[in-house]
Amino acid sequence: MSAQAAGPTCLGLIAGYGRFPFLVLEGAQRAGCHVVVIGLRDLADPQLAERAAAFHWTGLARLGRWIRILKRAGAQRVILAGAVRKQDMYARFRWWKHLPDLTSLRLWFFRLKDKRNDAVLSAVADEFARHGIIMDSCVRYTQEHLAPAGVLTRQQPTPAQWADVHFGWPIAKQMGELDIGQSIAVKETEVIAVEAIEGTDRMIERTGRLCPRGGWILIKVAKPKQDLRFDVPTVGPDTIAILQQHGAAMLVVEAGKTVLIDREEIIRAADHAGIVVLAYTESEPAGGQPSGSA
Repeated sequence: MSAQAAGPTCLGLIAGYGRFPFLVLEGAQRAGCHVVVIGLRDLADPQLAERAAAFHWTGLARLGRWIRILKRAGAQRVILAGAVRKQDMYARFRWWKHLPDLTSLRLWFFRLKDKRNDAVLSAVADEFARHGIIMDSCVRYTQEHLAPAGVLTRQQPTPAQWADVHFGWPIAKQMGELDIGQSIAVKETEVIAVEAIEGTDRMIERTGRLCPRGGWILIKVAKPKQDLRFDVPTVGPDTIAILQQHGAAMLVVEAGKTVLIDREEIIRAADHAGIVVLAYTESEPAGGQPSGSA
C-alpha cells in the first residue's frame, strides 16, 4: 500500500464475532476512511475481507502483530468491534490454542492489575498509544445504530414489567460499575441471574433453566462511566431469538448507548415473538411510559 493511501484517514479495525464490525467498516468507509481490518481467527466473518481495503487474519492474543500490521499500513487510529469469547482465555490448553506473542504475554502477566474487561482493554489501548496508534470510539461511525429512547415494539410493558424495570435498572448499573457484566435477568422484583464471563447468550440460557415458567425480563446496560472505545452493549435479531427460546417477555436496553444490529429486524422479530423491547433512560418517570415511546 502506498504512503498516499495510508494518509490520516487510514483506520485500523480489530474485528471479532458478529455483524457489528461490518457496521463500523461501512460507516468508516462512508466517512472516507481507508480501513485495514485485522480479523480475529475463529471469530471474525471471512466476508469482511471482501469489503476492506486490506485484511489480515491474526490470533486473539497477538497484540504485537496487530501493532506491526497497523504501523506498516500507516494507521494512526484503531477501533475494536465485535464479540470476543473471553472464557476461551481460561479454557484447557489455552496457550497452545492462542499462541500469544511476547507483547501479549507481558501485558497479561505483568501489566494488568486485574483481568476484568476494562482493565484488559485499557491496557491494550495504552500499548497502542505507546506506538502512536489511538484507540477510537467504537460508535464513532455507527451513531445511527444507537437505540432511540422509548418502547420500540407494538406491545407495551405491563405495570408488573415496569416495576421490574425500576427494580432491576439500578442493580444492573451497579454490576456495570463493578465491571462484572452488562446484563441481569429479573422477574417479580427478584434477580434471577447476572451475567459474568460467560456472556449474555449463555446467561439467557441459564435464566431459562432457572425460570422455566418464563415471563422474565432481560436488562442490558452500559457501564455508568462507559468508555466508548470498547465493550459497548450490542444486541441483534439473534438476541431476540434466544430470548424467545428461553421464555423472556421483555428486553430493556439503554437508550443512546446500545447498538441495535439491524434495528428493523429486531423490532419485527420481537413483535412476532410477543417480546417487549424498551430503550430506557434513567431520566424516565418512575412509573409510566417513556416520553419517547412509539
